[in-house]
Amino acid sequence: MLRAERGISRRELAEALGVHYQTVGYLERGEYSPSLHLALRIAAHFEVAVEVVFSTEPFPRLGSGSETA
Repeated sequence: MLRAERGISRRELAEALGVHYQTVGYLERGEYSPSLHLALRIAAHFEVAVEVVFSTEPFPRLGSGSETA
């Protein structure tokens, strides 16, 4: 979400982090858990706490309709 909200492509983020662009896709789909070092670099890149980007609990899916007003 952070990447999309800021209009950054996977390739641009990957270059900024020094990883392959496919790694960004794997991270976004939850198919890969980053090292602590990479997780901290991602959080620093977006200037947010690491907990904003990563959690031990699954994040709710967007558009799931489970939000209450």
